[in-house]
Amino acid sequence: MKRKAWKNWIITIVILGLTFGISLVLEYRFDIKELIATLFVFAVFLISLLTEGYIYGVCGAIFSTVAVNYAFTFPFFKLNFTIPVNFMSAAIMITVAILTSMLTTKIKVHEVWKIEGEKERMRANLLRAVSHDLRTPLTTIYGFSETLYEKGDSLSEEQKRKMLKGIKEDAQWLIRMVENLLSITKIDADQVRLNKMPIVLDELIDSVVVKFKKRYPEQKIDIDIPGEMIMIPMDAILIEQVIGNILENAVQHATGMTRLSLKVFLLSDQAIFEIEDDGCGIASERIEHIFDGSYSMEAETADANKRNAGIGLSVCASIVKAHGGDIRVENKKSGGAVFRFSLTTENCENE
Repeated sequence: MKRKAWKNWIITIVILGLTFGISLVLEYRFDIKELIATLFVFAVFLISLLTEGYIYGVCGAIFSTVAVNYAFTFPFFKLNFTIPVNFMSAAIMITVAILTSMLTTKIKVHEVWKIEGEKERMRANLLRAVSHDLRTPLTTIYGFSETLYEKGDSLSEEQKRKMLKGIKEDAQWLIRMVENLLSITKIDADQVRLNKMPIVLDELIDSVVVKFKKRYPEQKIDIDIPGEMIMIPMDAILIEQVIGNILENAVQHATGMTRLSLKVFLLSDQAIFEIEDDGCGIASERIEHIFDGSYSMEAETADANKRNAGIGLSVCASIVKAHGGDIRVENKKSGGAVFRFSLTTENCENE
């Protein structure tokens, strides 16, 4: 709150100072008096538009009235409020300040409501997606564990091993789902302060690849990163989650994929991450909403490998935006899709 108040006062003082200086030049250098009152009215309008609340605009209107009366109205450098035009100027400026502040306040309140409405819509989409996605693994875990408990003696070792493997895989998936949900809800509620530190790009990519290979040992990833050492300020755990989610999304959903690549390159002060596949691409109706957690339930199958795209990519978008970056996806003309997100490479000492 104090920071906002200081910011608003600085805006008010700067605008009034510039207006007063310009008015002095117009009055004593160019002998133009007619525009001075209008200039101060415009200054009051700007202050009311750029600051929050009523106090700054009203204070600006009072200062402007006094300034016009003192420095730009005869007798100069003396206050004289007996002249009717001065009362009219004061009334106009204060009215402009109040009306503009009312309008901007209503607009800001409307924007807050709009943002809250969007958050509620996203939460509803996430809830529907979670309800849909949790059903299959929980059913599998319950069914296999019940079978092992009640009929374990009549099952072969191979059957037991397959069931235990299924329980393990679905349990791992549920853990990742919970991690994703915790990340997106905490960031969305501003409860997480990013632990941003300069991270060596090579080390980040190595960590991502090692974790990915543990789950998908057969899937090859083509890596293309700059040869020199690059430091990027980030919360490494969360950015690893972003890259891992996008890679996993390709494995699960890019039907017909034969090539998966991860490329990083520098563009000005931005590090651009690209995850590309040559699979089936993404349906055009899905691309627009792919990062907000909403997707067609009817289009999903009961296959355990066809889950969690909506939740995982929602997490990716939230994490990248929390870092001040941007994330996009597009289909390639040659087939497949490419996910692209950016992170700033500037120093983060003040983060």
